[in-house]
Amino acid sequence: MAADRSFAGLLRAWLTVYLPTTRGSSANTVAAYRDAFVLLLRYFQDRCGRPPERVQMDDLNPRAVNEFLTWLADTRHASAATRNQRLAAVKSFLRYAQSQAPEHIAVAGPVLALKPARSPEPVVAYLTVHAVKLILAQAKRSSLRDLALLTLLYDTGARVQEVCDLSIGDLRTNKPVTVTLTGKGRKTRTVPLTGQAAAIVVSHAATLDGRPAKTPLFENRDGRRIGRAGISWILQDAVTRARAGHEDEIPQKATPHQLRHSKAVHLLENGVNLVYIRDLLGHASVTTTERYAKASPEMKRKAIESASAGIVTETIYDPGTRQDLLTWLRQTL
Repeated sequence: MAADRSFAGLLRAWLTVYLPTTRGSSANTVAAYRDAFVLLLRYFQDRCGRPPERVQMDDLNPRAVNEFLTWLADTRHASAATRNQRLAAVKSFLRYAQSQAPEHIAVAGPVLALKPARSPEPVVAYLTVHAVKLILAQAKRSSLRDLALLTLLYDTGARVQEVCDLSIGDLRTNKPVTVTLTGKGRKTRTVPLTGQAAAIVVSHAATLDGRPAKTPLFENRDGRRIGRAGISWILQDAVTRARAGHEDEIPQKATPHQLRHSKAVHLLENGVNLVYIRDLLGHASVTTTERYAKASPEMKRKAIESASAGIVTETIYDPGTRQDLLTWLRQTL
C-alpha cells in the first residue's frame, strides 16, 4: 500500500512514527511540535477560513508561515522565542516531508530559508550556594524523599524530566555512586554524585529495596512516578519556608531549572572547566554552557581582574597632586 503523501498523511506519520520512533524524540518534544501544528491549523481555520481537512502542502508557503507567526504575536502575545520554537517545528516537518515526498521540495525550500526572529538572550536565574543549603534544609524537614529528590536535582544539574524518568535501576549504589540520566533525543549520560548527595540518595533508594529495577526512583503519594508538577510543588514548598528571615536571598518563586542553572554557575565559580560542565548538563555544544559564565558576577569580576593584572602600575601622582585631584573631584561632584 502506497504511503499517504498528502499534508495530513505526512503530518500523521511525522508525529506518530518519525519523531517518537525513528528520531527518538521525547514525549515532551513530540507534544511541543504537535501543539505548534494545532495552532497552525487554528490559524488557517480562523484567519483563512480553511478547515484542517482542506489544508494542503502548498498552503505552507513563506507568506502563510510569516502571517502565522504574526498572528501568534498579535493574538496570543507570543514572545520571539516562542515564535521561533513554532517556526522550528514547521521546518522540522518540512524537512521530513521533502525527504518522504520529493515533489514537496519546492514548497519546503523557501520556508526552510526563513530566518528566526531576534530575541533577547534569556536571563539565567540562579541561587547562591547558601540559598540552596537553606532550601535543602527545609526539604529535609519534610521527608527523606523530598530531600533526596531536590539534592539529586541540584547535585547532577539534571533537567526536571530526567529526574521524573529515573528508575531504581538507573542508580548505581556501589562506590562511586552514579546515576544514569536520559536527556533530549534519548541520549544518556552517567553522572557521579558527590559524597554527601550520594549518601542521601542511597538512603532513599534503600527504602525501595527489593522492588523491580523499573520501579520509579521517586513516586508521588499515589505510588506512581512523580511528575514535573509534583517536583515543582516540592521545591516551591521548601522555598517558601526557607524564605523566612532570608527574603533578600531567596526569591518568592523558584523552578527546578533554577537548581540546574545554580549548579552550573557554582561549578564555574569554583574553577571547573566549561567542557566538564557541558558534559554534566548534557549540552550538545559548549557554546550553550558559556552563558553561565556571562551570568555570574563573580566570573566577570575574576575576568576583569585577570585582564587588568599587570596593567595598573604605581600611581604617577605624588601626594600633593593626589590631594589636589581629590579636592577637584569633590567640588565637581
